Amino acid sequence: MAKKLYVGNLSYNTTEDGLRNLFSGFGTVASVKIIFDRESGNSKGFGFVEMGTDEEASAAITGTNGKECDGRQLRVNEAMDKPRRTGGNW
Repeated sequence: MAKKLYVGNLSYNTTEDGLRNLFSGFGTVASVKIIFDRESGNSKGFGFVEMGTDEEASAAITGTNGKECDGRQLRVNEAMDKPRRTGGNW
C-alpha cells in the first residue's frame, strides 16, 4: 500500500518533476503533488509524495529530510490524515 509523505519548506522554483526525480532514488513514486495558492497560482511551499511501500517511504524520509533542494532544506515526514471538514452547523 502506498505511503504518503509531507514535503515542506519547498523552494517556489521546485517542480513536481524535480521532486519525483529526487524521491525515485528511494523507490517507486506513486504520485507527486505540490500545493498551489488558488488566488496567486504560486506554490505554497509544500507538497506530498506518495511512495510505493512503507519501506520506501522510510528510506525516502531518512534520505531527504534536511537535504537541500533548490536552495532550501526540506522537511519530510509521514503525512497526517487531513481531518474531515464539517459543514459548520454547530
